[in-house]
Amino acid sequence: MAAPSLHSSNTTTQTSFSISHAMTKNFVSILCFFLVLYPFFAMATSANIFFGENVEGMKYDLFPEILKEEAVARLNELGKVSDANDYLERTFQSPASIRAGNLLRAWMEDAGLKTWVDQMGNVHGRAEGINPSEKALLIGSHLDTVIDAGYFDGSLGIICAISAMKALNATGRLDKLRRPVEVIAFSDEEGVRFQSTFLGSAAIAGLLPVSALQIHDKNGVTVQGALRASSIETTEENLLQLKYEPESVWGYVEVHIEQGPVLENVGLPLGLVKGIAGQTRLKVTVRGTQGHAGTVPMNMRQDPMVAAAELIVFLESLCKQPDYYLSYDGQCASSTVESLAGSLVCTVGEISSWPSASNVIPGQVTFTVDVRAMDDTGREAIIYEFSNRLYHMCDRRSVFCNVERKHDANAVVCDPDLSTELKSASHAALKRITGEDPGDVPVLMSGAGHDAMAMSHLTKVGMLFVRCRGGISHSPAEHVLDDDIWSAGMAVLTFLETLL
Repeated sequence: MAAPSLHSSNTTTQTSFSISHAMTKNFVSILCFFLVLYPFFAMATSANIFFGENVEGMKYDLFPEILKEEAVARLNELGKVSDANDYLERTFQSPASIRAGNLLRAWMEDAGLKTWVDQMGNVHGRAEGINPSEKALLIGSHLDTVIDAGYFDGSLGIICAISAMKALNATGRLDKLRRPVEVIAFSDEEGVRFQSTFLGSAAIAGLLPVSALQIHDKNGVTVQGALRASSIETTEENLLQLKYEPESVWGYVEVHIEQGPVLENVGLPLGLVKGIAGQTRLKVTVRGTQGHAGTVPMNMRQDPMVAAAELIVFLESLCKQPDYYLSYDGQCASSTVESLAGSLVCTVGEISSWPSASNVIPGQVTFTVDVRAMDDTGREAIIYEFSNRLYHMCDRRSVFCNVERKHDANAVVCDPDLSTELKSASHAALKRITGEDPGDVPVLMSGAGHDAMAMSHLTKVGMLFVRCRGGISHSPAEHVLDDDIWSAGMAVLTFLETLL
């Protein structure tokens, strides 16, 4: 047998060495590459985001099971919690209000939040995050309703916040928040039972006077008594202790249905709120001479109904054409009048007469006036002009008139920085869901009052509006599309992700 060729053996050895050397170099390169990327793979895998995988079947990016299906189901369930059989009515500390609060508390706990109910009946759910001593972000809305209400006013903001927190908890990120986040379901915003709005949020903001405990409803039950009936003992001392210290709060965010038609008209589900109009409520009393409808000649009557009608028509003209009636004497600048033209609304929502009989000239007529505008100076100018003309008209008709201010709230401007973040989160949320650029998120003014008005006295505030069908609210016809609920929840989640 011939001896092996030395030349052939060397070639084989050199070739083997070259291959082995190349493989080794490639292996080392791959290993280094993997070691560099490993932390990112680990983080992505732990959060289930790198491959878009699910937690128990939930796609990370979209969370339809939590932010849509479950949120819709919970809104429907909450909408059936009512003190009336044939319509939705849930007022401060009523039996239905307590049941609704218990439901919300259970859903907060399901989202991984620590919960409690305070001395004004507000329901809280809190995640402490990495640093419990940091200033907290508060997110909330109200759980009470008007009479014959819809399912979404107030409730939508609470459910969206809980759903977003649950989505964070489902991916193990709830405890990674850089600051505490607290969801609050305020016990009273509508003011139906005690005719005193913002009982819940005003207590948190430190605006509620202790005398509010003695306000009574039409049955003589006080606020304090209503709380006691719900096993909540509220004293003047612990009511004052409810106030959050400004240095403990980073900001307040509220999601709410628009209660108007703008978003539906532009075809987008979300809009940023730039501010909330200031509001004044008046009660006007007109007294005349009561008499027989068939025996008092027309030219001898002191009819408060006709006087009230003239005043109401004048109010409409004043609020439609404020520039025509308001002078430029230094009290009301031209810029103020211009701002009123874009935001001023005036409403007479209630009118009553005594003795209210078809064959009697009434002796007294009362009606309410609701004036709202973004410009507080302009709003005051409107009230001054209306009151001034009112007394002149009443003198001319020989009737007595009196005007009482029942409620005042200054306009609120939302925080610019917080608004920028919310607008960006809304844009990103819509893009995540649709896969398309939605364009610019609309910026709106709120003509309705919200808990953010009270909370603005405590901290900076920001708000998002959600499209509602036909702009209808305070009605059983109030409706929000399932996909719009999803968009709202996604916007809150996207905003919260900036705090990770």
